[in-house]
Amino acid sequence: MVLLIILLVVCADQALKIWVKTHFYLGEDYPLTSWFHLKFIENNGIAFGIELTGKLMLTLGRLGAVAFLIWFMAKVCKAPGVRAGFLACVAMITAGAAGNIFDCVFYGRIFTNPFPPEIATIFPADGGYAPWGQGRVVDMLYFPLFDIDIAGYHWEFFQYIFNIADASICVGVFALILFYSKDFAAAWEYFSKHRKSSHAQS
Repeated sequence: MVLLIILLVVCADQALKIWVKTHFYLGEDYPLTSWFHLKFIENNGIAFGIELTGKLMLTLGRLGAVAFLIWFMAKVCKAPGVRAGFLACVAMITAGAAGNIFDCVFYGRIFTNPFPPEIATIFPADGGYAPWGQGRVVDMLYFPLFDIDIAGYHWEFFQYIFNIADASICVGVFALILFYSKDFAAAWEYFSKHRKSSHAQS
């Protein structure tokens, strides 16, 4: 189940990103409905374009997080008190982090980065726009549900643009908080106990 969730999320995320990257110019906005657009942007950050550290450090951090989450799931998958829904949530978080890793690691090398309204090409003969590990994350899901003016300030909900990987992380985290806090406590206790026992035996 965990492997299936990770594969589905990563494949769907990458398929949409590659399609948008090779069919939209940077900044292009295509409204599917009044409240749901495909709008192509790129960012160097974490979810929703937030930037906290350097690009290479962020990529290495994502790799470390994915490796840890896979190790964690392998250790606690049969722990007492841990339900399948908990593992599904952790798998969604893992898949989301992995989906954005592909952009960071590969996209700088396999895509061009032309000025709008030109569209990027994949596998250019003269190389891509950035070194390995420093590609930009592709975002496209945009939900401008409504906007209001308050005291001269224009406010739009929801103004963030994100991708399937970001959505997978957010859904996984929110579901963990709302429904699986006890499972997390049981899993972490089991993980900590068995990690200490493994160190003691070694």
